[in-house]
Amino acid sequence: MTEHTVTVAHDGPVTTISINRPHARNAVDRATAEALADAFRAFDADPDAAVAVFRGEGGTFCAGADLKAVAAGDPNRFQPDGDAPMGVSRLRLSKPVIAAVSGYAVAGGLELAIWADLRVADEDAVLGVFCRRWGVPLIDGGTVRLPRLIGTSHAMDLVLTGRPVQAAEALRMGLVNRVVPSGQATAAAQALARELAAFPQTCLRQDRLSLLEQDGLTETAALANEFEHGAISISQDTLAGATRFAGGAGRHGAFDHDGKGITEQ
Repeated sequence: MTEHTVTVAHDGPVTTISINRPHARNAVDRATAEALADAFRAFDADPDAAVAVFRGEGGTFCAGADLKAVAAGDPNRFQPDGDAPMGVSRLRLSKPVIAAVSGYAVAGGLELAIWADLRVADEDAVLGVFCRRWGVPLIDGGTVRLPRLIGTSHAMDLVLTGRPVQAAEALRMGLVNRVVPSGQATAAAQALARELAAFPQTCLRQDRLSLLEQDGLTETAALANEFEHGAISISQDTLAGATRFAGGAGRHGAFDHDGKGITEQ
């Protein structure tokens, strides 16, 4: 892993992976893309890691691909298989990732943000398909994940116009899941990650995978796939959870967290 462009920090079950190129607004060159892919594969393989927080250093999530490196003859990897140009966007991990969006998440940076399972954004964050103005295509999942997240109409607006989307509008259209005060996205994402990590993990991961895999399946096939994932959860988590409930835990929908300071979608 390229130590200087991607950093990894561990706090119990939460792994924080950061793009560390603030001088370039965390634009991703080829080496950084490779380092990101390596870091997330290592997170997924780590038995002690449950949830990852994906962020950028220096107040910007990611400004996209490093076009200066491209212009200098050092483009990102561009092949139909294997790792994607931005590194991670073809990976399907077995564990959830939360993007902590500060500053700009634009062009390929937007594609990285929507690759994550959830997005927590600073109230002054800006998202958008800024690569529209340079003739750079969305090739890291943007044209696929945007309509699945926010619908074809919203996605077409963003893709064709390349306009900036402020955090409040992004929340309304479902592009982000939480909006927090400026400068708090990372802390809020890490708090959310700890909440997810506290749940029974087999069931959480199997339900997540069923949700991801149902897209494109017929209802019959999706229900059959859901059953297969559910059978794994029942064999590992459900009896223990039912026993805890019977003993009085979690009555009336009680949780150990209250989500204070977070506006929810």
